[in-house]
Amino acid sequence: MTYTETSLNALRRSGDELADATVAALFERGEVGKFNTLMRYVSTAGAPLPDGLPDVAREYLSATSAPPAWVDWEEMEKARLFFIDNNVHISTALSFASMPACYVVPHVAKLLSATHGLSYPSKRMAETGQFTVYLMQPDAFEAGSRFIPAAQKVRLLHASIRHHLRREDRWDTDALGTPICQEDLIGGQMFFSLVVLDSLHRLGIHMSAEGADAYYYAWRVVGAMLGVDQDAVPKSLDEARQFLDLYMLRHMGPSEEGAHLTRQLIDLYEEVVPGTFFDPVVSALIRYLVGDTCADWLQVPRTTWDTVVGAMPHVLGVMEAIEDRSPLAARALDRIGHLTTLFELSSLTRGRVMHYAVPEELRKDFGITDTAPRTSRWVPPPATVSSGH
Repeated sequence: MTYTETSLNALRRSGDELADATVAALFERGEVGKFNTLMRYVSTAGAPLPDGLPDVAREYLSATSAPPAWVDWEEMEKARLFFIDNNVHISTALSFASMPACYVVPHVAKLLSATHGLSYPSKRMAETGQFTVYLMQPDAFEAGSRFIPAAQKVRLLHASIRHHLRREDRWDTDALGTPICQEDLIGGQMFFSLVVLDSLHRLGIHMSAEGADAYYYAWRVVGAMLGVDQDAVPKSLDEARQFLDLYMLRHMGPSEEGAHLTRQLIDLYEEVVPGTFFDPVVSALIRYLVGDTCADWLQVPRTTWDTVVGAMPHVLGVMEAIEDRSPLAARALDRIGHLTTLFELSSLTRGRVMHYAVPEELRKDFGITDTAPRTSRWVPPPATVSSGH
């Protein structure tokens, strides 16, 4: 598949027909509050739906209750093992590369600023972390799992944001496109897959080509569950590179919202890091992973730790070598990584389970403001130069 300015412009106008129709019906019938109250207690796949659930919601949940028929379960298991082997590194990449990548796209930063509670800035990181942990469980797509209900609710959350921003005339659709449009949904999929893999590569993490492909494949499945048009989604990492390069060239740049969100992220993780001596590592790690240009746009401060963090691939390389040569060390490091990820998630969620609800209104307090076995080592697809306009 070849991506051009024209093809991405078409995606910029598209939302999610099924979820948008469901949310519109819930609002028209005054049933949003009832839906949120009842669905708060539906957190596992296969659980009986409560009496009184609006019919339109029941139909939506039935239509979205199963993964796509094309899913390759062997590939998904490879992705899960890849996550186990690299979970702490993936968490690092999600926090310090994927989220800043969102912020360096001005219209995405504007949307995030408009739809997340500023008094609880960790909410978006907590939701992403919890969602990823749910995805990588062995039973993610089986009865009793938490992933499918979370995906169903996140899809409706996206639709509700589109609904509110359009209804309240808080979004310039002509200039910015449809809020959370198909282009941005695919872009987000790239941030949480390809950008993570790029970051692991930059950190010197030993990844097999097989593992990287499987991890990317898992996020294709996630995209399908979240209503992303699969005819438009890059099918391979090479296609993903072409899409991401063109997407970023079209949209990336500095913004007040992006700098503000980045400052919130830095402050948040400086609170998580014990003491104050290592606080500058947070800024240094973001700068190392996103590069100086993007870091300057996001107003990431330069620190004395910038050079130290640049040596991180050598340290991680030693750990990777130990893991490769010792099954016992590999199990120990995997366990440490798992516990570290859970600790970070617990810090972000403040020990709570994150509930993905349909906001009845974008109130001020909600955030509306003016402001596997190793094969060949994975190598990132090369940068592309778009020829289509």
